[in-house]
Amino acid sequence: MGANVKEAIRGQSKADFYAKLGISLKESSETEYWLDLLHETEFINDELFQVMFSDNIELTKILTAILKTRRKCS
Repeated sequence: MGANVKEAIRGQSKADFYAKLGISLKESSETEYWLDLLHETEFINDELFQVMFSDNIELTKILTAILKTRRKCS
């Protein structure tokens, strides 16, 4: 997720910027899956899961807000 955001910042155009952020949003969904899997298999405990899951939700909200802003401006 972070690598795609970094690439977006250095994007060649506005379209490239938003495309990379869209990829980051998809990656946040994948991150949620992996966190759920790690938690369900007890690889990470409840406390760590809650912190990481909450952080991921916040990042998802930020990315979604940026992408929604673009749609309003287009």
